Parts: sequence; structure tokens; C-alpha cells
Amino acid sequence: MSPRKWTAAFASLILLTLGASFVPISAQNQPEVPTVNANIGTCRADFNVKDGSGKPLYNAKIDITIKYGFMNMRKAQLEAPTNTNGQARFTGLPNFSKKPLEFVITSGTVSKTETDDPAANCNAVFNVTLTVH
Repeated sequence: MSPRKWTAAFASLILLTLGASFVPISAQNQPEVPTVNANIGTCRADFNVKDGSGKPLYNAKIDITIKYGFMNMRKAQLEAPTNTNGQARFTGLPNFSKKPLEFVITSGTVSKTETDDPAANCNAVFNVTLTVH
């Protein structure tokens, strides 16, 4: 191999090695968002739950009871915990409801209720801050 080809090959190897060390962190390293599917409709609700200082709350519980069907005789009770980033998701929510959906977010002894009318906001995003009073 001529010195010129050897230098080019060596430079390429150095660049590939350096490039590999600067690979950005991918989405695969992010914790999976806990997702509960109600299997009732096509709407969803995403939650980002934080404490009073703005830190994500791990394992906060988000509960909802959905009444649906003929005369609201059917009922689905769902719960999702938040991940280490304070995130949780509900999918398959009804496209409409006679009453707004009520999500109860709880961490320890602190809780907060968030409401959503899926007919007006089918893909809701809730940024919830739970603070001790």
C-alpha cells in the first residue's frame, strides 16, 4: 500500500472512530411511557406529572372511571403509573362523552383532578404539578 493510500485509510479510520464517540443519545434510551388502552374509542390523553420544584414524579398514579355504552351502563376503571420522567398515557378513550372525563392524579397524600371533554380535545396533553399544601 502506498503511503498516500495508507494515510487516507488511517484518516478515515480516525474519523469513523471519532464519529462513533459523538453519536447522540437515541430515543431507545428513554424509559417506556406506561400506556393503558381503554379500547372504547380513538382518543388519548398524555400526562407529564411533576412535583412543586419541577422534578418528574415517578410512580404517581393516574385513575379514571369511564362510563359508556347504552345509558352509560358499562364502566371501565383504569389506572396508569408514571415512569421516571413523570409520563403516562391513556389510549382508546371515547370520542365523546356525556360528561367530561375526570382523571385523578395521586402521589402520596397529594392529588389533583384534571378534566377533558374528548369531543373538544381528542388528543389531550396534561402538564400536572402536584404540590403539598
